[in-house]
Amino acid sequence: MKIKVGFGFDVHQMKEGHPFVLGGVTLDHHSGAFGHSDADVLAHAICDAILGAANLEDIGYHFPNTDDRWKGANSLTLLTHCVKLIQEKGWSLGNIDAMLCLEAPKIKPYIAQMKKNIAIAAGVDIEDISIKATTNETMGFIGREEGVVAYAVCLIEKK
Repeated sequence: MKIKVGFGFDVHQMKEGHPFVLGGVTLDHHSGAFGHSDADVLAHAICDAILGAANLEDIGYHFPNTDDRWKGANSLTLLTHCVKLIQEKGWSLGNIDAMLCLEAPKIKPYIAQMKKNIAIAAGVDIEDISIKATTNETMGFIGREEGVVAYAVCLIEKK
């Protein structure tokens, strides 16, 4: 068996009155991440980790923000597509470990649903998804709630 590890990162600007989607869950908050799709930084970081592990470019290559097909797209749909791309090359997804960095809102109440949504979209067991969160201790653009960041790693395997 061969295994590979992938790393993903995403950042989006926060805008007042904009929906805030993380892991396919719309959070109750006064501002939200802004982008070409639904700006789900968690799903985007996971997509980049999966694509990177299989050496398949990055999320911008497959879903460019210059293509109107992806305007407002549900990022879990993009995640499902990324998993299909690695499967076409003979890989299967082992697990995902992700970290969110944001000041507010607290996401603990949403993590179980995020894990469920990502597990379904990625075709893995919920036990294979880890999502954690931290703040930036009020420092920088994250601390000022001007942006949100997500990091993700994944393991893929080929038998």
